[in-house]
Order: sequence, then C-alpha cells, then structure tokens
Amino acid sequence: MSYRNMAFVGLLILVLTLQPISSAQLPTPPAQPTTGPGGKQATHEGVIKNRYREGAKEYWIYEPDKPKPSVAPVIIFLHGWGGTNPLYYGAWIDHIVRRGNVIIFPRYQSSILTRREDFIPNSLDSVKDAFARLQNEGGHVRPDMTKVAAVGHSLGGVLAASVAALASESGLPTVRALMSVEPGLTRSPAKVPMADLKKIESTTLLLSVAGDRDTLVEDYDAKRIYYESTQVAANNKDFVRLVTDEHGRPALIANHRAPTAFDKQYDNGEGDLTNRRSRETSGSMGTADEGVRPESAQIPLVDALDYYGVWKLFDALCDAAFFGKNREFALGDTPQQRFMGKWSDGVPVKELVVTDKP
Repeated sequence: MSYRNMAFVGLLILVLTLQPISSAQLPTPPAQPTTGPGGKQATHEGVIKNRYREGAKEYWIYEPDKPKPSVAPVIIFLHGWGGTNPLYYGAWIDHIVRRGNVIIFPRYQSSILTRREDFIPNSLDSVKDAFARLQNEGGHVRPDMTKVAAVGHSLGGVLAASVAALASESGLPTVRALMSVEPGLTRSPAKVPMADLKKIESTTLLLSVAGDRDTLVEDYDAKRIYYESTQVAANNKDFVRLVTDEHGRPALIANHRAPTAFDKQYDNGEGDLTNRRSRETSGSMGTADEGVRPESAQIPLVDALDYYGVWKLFDALCDAAFFGKNREFALGDTPQQRFMGKWSDGVPVKELVVTDKP
C-alpha cells in the first residue's frame, strides 16, 4: 500500500472514531425484573380507588382487587410538596397495591399555601379517619393492624417519619417499616416541622434514602432521620444513596425527581399541576417542589432507579417487617440490596451506596 493510501486510511479511521455515537448505539438500561422485590409479579389484577373528604383533610384509599382479599397490610404513602395529585406517583402506587397492600394517600395540603404547621396534624387526621373507614365501613379490604408501613418522598419523607414517631400517641398502629426517600425541607427557609424521631419504635425497620444529584434538598434530612431515630437498632436501619449512571441512554439520573412515577390512571382530576408552574422556579417555596415530575420531563418516567432502587428497597423492607423474608434485599449492605441490574451490554449499573455512617 502506498504512503498516500496509508495516510488516507489512517485519516478515515480517525474521522470514524471521532463520530458521535448515536443513542441507538448506546446500551439501554435494565428493564423491570420479572420476579422478586421491585419486580413485575403481582398477586392482584385490579385496584379499587376511592377518594374521601376535601381540602387538606382529603385522602385516597387504594385497595387490591381481582381477587379482592378479606384483609391486607396497609401502606401510608406521603407525597412531596405540591404533589397532591396521586398521578405523580401512580406507577409506584399501582405496583404496591397489586402486590397485595392497601394504600392510604393523605393530601395534607389543600394548596401550596397550606401552613407548614398543619402538615403533620392533617396527615395524622386523614390516616386515622382512613383506618376507621377501612375497619367500620362495609365493602372494604380490612386493614391488618399488625402490618403497617409508611413511605414518603421529599416533604412526604419527613412526614412519613413523623407519622411513625407519633403513631402510638395518636392512636394509630405501630409503623413496622419506614422508608423516607430524599426527605426535606426542615431547614431554612422552609423550616417544615418534624416530630421527635426518638419516639420511633425500636422494632421498626428503617431506610433513609438520598440521591447523589438531588440538589434541591440534598441529604440533610435523610441524615437527620437516620441519626435521630435513636431507638431503632443499627442493624435495623440503613442510609442508602441512589447513584447516577450515564453509561447508556436513557441515563439513570438520581436527582430529586427520580422517585416519582407518573401514571395518568391515578389522576385525581386536577391534571398535571406542574405544567401550570414555571419549572425554573420549582425549587422555590412559592411552587411545587422538584419532586413532582411533569409529563413533559425529558427523562424516563419509570426506570431502574425505581425498579432496583426505591421499589425494590421498599418491597423488601415490608416483606422483612411483615413476613420475615427478603431482608437481604433491604438491609445489611448486601449484594442483593446494592444490585441495580445490568445495562443491555452486560455492564452492571452503578450500585447503591449503603452505609451506617453517612
């Protein structure tokens, strides 16, 4: 081959290597696993949806159906600031209920102008009313009062911890499993109240979860919840960090919106309120927080951060607390707990970071 041809070939190789890789050529993220915590398997084909009361005392009850059980565990699910429409978490709600749980979804704020001091009382009042309705009103799946859990995202993460701390003195059943996901906003300027977490029962299983790109609330309250729940034994709680992975496309971005899971089937009739507000000011106290993922967001609505992250962790936490199984998927810094699936090219997704000393 002549020198000129060799130079041409070399130049061609250089040009080809500099060409941008299209998204179609990049590996794709893992799909939802078929079985196990966070997986597709469901014991019920339907969900019964009912809405009760109005304003800041409004709540939804979601019950498993087809087949309809006579009794089921109860999950108290608390939304983020301004995320009063269940559609923002609809896919996660659907997943939990089809696994055989009843969900109580308190609204706790009639609007973003509801006083911060009312959030905890409103949540407790709605939860108490919902339990009474489930126990005394005909046609409902009866609540198993020995199997109760609480989960919340953003502001809801603070409220879930507060409900768990105040359950006993409020006449509510003990919260056996608690998961606060990217909790906030107790520090200035929001200063949302949080209960005395030393009151959380010693037998409660607890996960406090932060996102490595959560620039809205960061990990301040996630650490507070982990450290201030002093009665909970160290082996019964973990601090977990969701980790961003941009190996493929769509990338897995562990920001404040990551735990939301938009599903129009759970629209309460208000529609996507975030599309009526400026996304540029989503972090301010004058609008809904960034925990509400709009329909138009250019990121996956549900992805591996859900399936292998928050869904897996919460499924397993409840399984461990209620039935004594799958603890290794929720607690203990085990390979099963940290595993996040594999990209389509076989490369493992960056693992969850689990620690007892955040």
